[in-house]
Amino acid sequence: MFEGLREKLTKAFKSLSGKGKISEKNVQDAIKIVKLSLLEADVNYKVVKSFIDDVKNKALGEDVLSSLTPDQMFIKILKDELIKLMGEKTPINLVHSPSFIMLVGLQGSGKTTTAAKLANLLKKKGKNPILIAADTYRPAAIDQLVTLGKQINIPVITGDRKNPIKIVETALKEIKDSGYNVAILDTAGRLHIDEEMMKELEQIKSLVNPDEVLMVVDAMAGQDAVNSAKIFDERLNVTGFVITKMDGDARGGVILSIRYVTNKPVKFIGVGEKIDEFEEFFPDRIANRILGLGDVLSLIEKAEQELDKEKMKKLGKKMFTAEFTLEDFQEQLKEIKKLGPISKIVEMLPGAPKIDTVSSEKEIKVVEAIINSMTPEERRNPKILNASRKKRIAKGSGTTVQDINKLLKNYEEMKKIMKMLKKGKFPASLRGLKF
Repeated sequence: MFEGLREKLTKAFKSLSGKGKISEKNVQDAIKIVKLSLLEADVNYKVVKSFIDDVKNKALGEDVLSSLTPDQMFIKILKDELIKLMGEKTPINLVHSPSFIMLVGLQGSGKTTTAAKLANLLKKKGKNPILIAADTYRPAAIDQLVTLGKQINIPVITGDRKNPIKIVETALKEIKDSGYNVAILDTAGRLHIDEEMMKELEQIKSLVNPDEVLMVVDAMAGQDAVNSAKIFDERLNVTGFVITKMDGDARGGVILSIRYVTNKPVKFIGVGEKIDEFEEFFPDRIANRILGLGDVLSLIEKAEQELDKEKMKKLGKKMFTAEFTLEDFQEQLKEIKKLGPISKIVEMLPGAPKIDTVSSEKEIKVVEAIINSMTPEERRNPKILNASRKKRIAKGSGTTVQDINKLLKNYEEMKKIMKMLKKGKFPASLRGLKF
């Protein structure tokens, strides 16, 4: 997320770091880099102009020019202005019971998947959601929502599958006095905005009187998405936005432009294809990610939601004893994988070194394949692994004996380090490393 923008902005910080004294020209040069970075990230030019004017007014003040750490002061100014640009966090507004959330947007923006992801998130927060499949325009949209609903054990109302208005009318009758307190409505989109679609959406809105009208926007659509957002807002008075496919967007133009252009907040972001890769939108955390400052709070929240606390506590204790086996290591890997790909975890860690996440993911898969090909006895007691056993494991896992030896060596090294740490000693192999 934001890889390209983050790398370019880092150049601006570096241009101010390590200097005993900086001049107005140094700051102007850094601001120029920021401006070009934002334009290349497909941020609306009006947004860029306003943002740069605000940054310039603050960055050319005495606080930066006379600072001993001008790069840090400059980062703080950028962070404050990015948060200001994206606005304060705006929670979802569910007043009625049942509350209706109407999802709108162009075809291909990810409305159907977003409906299921939002239902899943609200369910985790204690709500009792139901889904309404009213997209009769896109082939298989209703079936897709039904399938997703089964995955998360949330019912889907489909009606007669032909007329969206009738589907909604049926849903209103079924939901009344049903016990469901949130109804999420998936509506039809088109490849382009047209009058027929807008009239249909206006009619549905008048029927359900939704608490929220959320427009789903594809992060990779750039300024076209922002322009569409203006039209949808004018016709439907949207209450907020869901930005999808953030994991595939290296630019960030949509998320930095849409509030400025529409004066409506982003409320959620889709950060991956999986049903749980969906987050509430926190402007300050996004600003941190853009500036390479990490997002530890989101990582902690995800860990609390996804990890088995008792299992991790038990494994943590075993790590400091001789009892920690490859079977335990296998369980630990399964838990860590719940947090998502390594690239996403690293991105959330402030000051994390740049690593080859693709290679790291491959290495983890190799380790998993090797351990999975072992017998339970071999996992618990790797010392019994002789040459013939290693050959069998290598064949079964599609790896080499060298890969197995490397894993066993690292495993033994880890056990030694943990024993030393338990005794209060700091291993020489770790001295000088920055964590």
